Amino acid sequence: MRIEIVVKNYQMSEKLNEIINKKVGKLDKYFEEETRCKIYLKKEGKQSKMEIQLDYKGSFLRAQAYAENFYDALDVVLPKLESQVFKHRTKLEKKLRQSADMSAMIFGGAEPVNPKLVKTKRFDMVPMSVEEAIEEFEMLGHTFYVFMDSESNKIKVLYLRDDGNLGLIEPEYK
Repeated sequence: MRIEIVVKNYQMSEKLNEIINKKVGKLDKYFEEETRCKIYLKKEGKQSKMEIQLDYKGSFLRAQAYAENFYDALDVVLPKLESQVFKHRTKLEKKLRQSADMSAMIFGGAEPVNPKLVKTKRFDMVPMSVEEAIEEFEMLGHTFYVFMDSESNKIKVLYLRDDGNLGLIEPEYK
């Protein structure tokens, strides 16, 4: 597995680099050599954000964690990532390393829970501009807002990003 570390707003120590490579390297158990692992470290005020993305044969896994320091964030994000491997192992079987022992997790944690659909919500779509959607979004206080754009008559999604800004998803129809 090829590990690449990207650091923002922080000067990474050699000790942290060694620990990250050692612990993340344990995921080699599941993946082939050509698997790419990108690790993003970002200092946001007093919080440390760690995000790990695995790209293996065209499929992606991603997990992130916030903590007081990157050592604690690493201890939170690795079980999340491994849990995703176990959760999707049947889908990934053909792509994962054939010799991988899937009987026990390396980083511990509980077996992943398979979420179930428990509620369906319906609502009327009133065409509105992006600016109007932002106003509605801010009044509701949710983390996302689905609306119909009045200019294109297409469904779009506003969402709250981790940095506190807003993002807009504009689906492409094929």
